[in-house]
Amino acid sequence: MSLKSARGFAVVSATAVTAVGSVMGVAQANTGQPGDGAQATAGDSTLLADLPDGRQAQVQSASLGQQAQVQAVAADATAKKSAEEAARVQAAKDAVAKQKAAADEAKAEQEAKDREKAEAATKAATADNDDTAVSDAGSFPQQASYTVAEVQAIARQMVPSGQFQCFSNIVDHESTWNYRAVNPTSGAYGLVQAYPGSKMSSAGADWRTNPATQIKWGLNYMNERYGSPCDAWAFWQANGSY
Repeated sequence: MSLKSARGFAVVSATAVTAVGSVMGVAQANTGQPGDGAQATAGDSTLLADLPDGRQAQVQSASLGQQAQVQAVAADATAKKSAEEAARVQAAKDAVAKQKAAADEAKAEQEAKDREKAEAATKAATADNDDTAVSDAGSFPQQASYTVAEVQAIARQMVPSGQFQCFSNIVDHESTWNYRAVNPTSGAYGLVQAYPGSKMSSAGADWRTNPATQIKWGLNYMNERYGSPCDAWAFWQANGSY
């Protein structure tokens, strides 16, 4: 073998070693251990110089290409790892958002149910405290006389249910449900002891003998003067009369 051929063979061998060393050098960068390629590169600079310029460029280009490929592989691995981490973080955020949305939906449903219950209770209370009489005095056939139970039954139909007990308390104290009761001192007359009794004529000409007419007048009086039978009863309790 000629000297030139021997040198050419040595350059090719050195180039192969250099390429391997480049790959090993990247793999061993974190360990701090030098690769075989680093040693080969250091000792082959003279042999590379013996090649023609065109051949030197080819060898150098091949080495750089291998190094670029190794770097690209490393970059792809880094990008893949970053993508996996980003996906993990996003999945955790999505899970938290999903839990929050479910909690908000459950809260909204409970609030809607609470509102429905409150509205139903309000409607029931409004119905119980309605200030409109159920029946007018003319709805009841007049009788020659009435028992206490009959008078109270008429009152229950004319006075709103939420106000009946207060109305009853006043009548109990004023006349004990006697629609013909007369105060011997003042002359006040009837269930609610109107004074003078003739005031009740505004509710009907039969005010002396018809308890329905007296209840109608007494209910209107309590609503107009005090606001309701319960307000009238509160005043009665504080003053002993109304």
